[in-house]
Amino acid sequence: MRINSMKTAFCMGVCAFALAGCAGGSGQELPRASFVSTNQGPGEQYVIGPLDQLTVFVWRNPELGAEVQVRPDGRITTPLIQDMVAVGKTPAMLADDISVMLAEYITEPRVSVIVNEFSGTYAQRIRVIGATEEPASIPYRANMTLLDAMIAVGGLSEFAAGNRARLIRHDRGTGEQREYGLRISSLLRRGDTSANVDLQPGDVIIIPESMF
Repeated sequence: MRINSMKTAFCMGVCAFALAGCAGGSGQELPRASFVSTNQGPGEQYVIGPLDQLTVFVWRNPELGAEVQVRPDGRITTPLIQDMVAVGKTPAMLADDISVMLAEYITEPRVSVIVNEFSGTYAQRIRVIGATEEPASIPYRANMTLLDAMIAVGGLSEFAAGNRARLIRHDRGTGEQREYGLRISSLLRRGDTSANVDLQPGDVIIIPESMF
């Protein structure tokens, strides 16, 4: 009888664990985020990505400036400069590199780079895939939350299992990939504020469909 009781208890524990996994998604839980933060601050410095639209301004030498789009290979061309790498640099870094090149032609060039249209690198985007109305790759902005991302993709589809969604995040400190459970259905359909979480550049949100 004791053995049967132990088997029954074990089976009940396994079933409870499985049900908890189905209800709350897989992976660890992220800390709650506020809907309106009282201490919003600047995000990481913007890094130029392919297809960004840039304005290069050269003080007192407007003919050396240009409005350019970063090519898919990550380079730009401006007057006197051919195929300079722009991807992976901040606007200030790119301005410094252009200044160095122009110093061969003019005295003490002063260059500014302005990003007019943002695309960004993949490491700075939020990708939402699976059972959503409009799967998309969204440029990250400072203080972005799960709610902001879901609004951008039009919410969950009809058959989405939002509470089994997962967030994949690259840990820059350790180089490891971490997985967290999300409760998107609770957030969007029941207004559960505790299900809103902060996002980070490069996050991937995967939303499965319900099996029944």
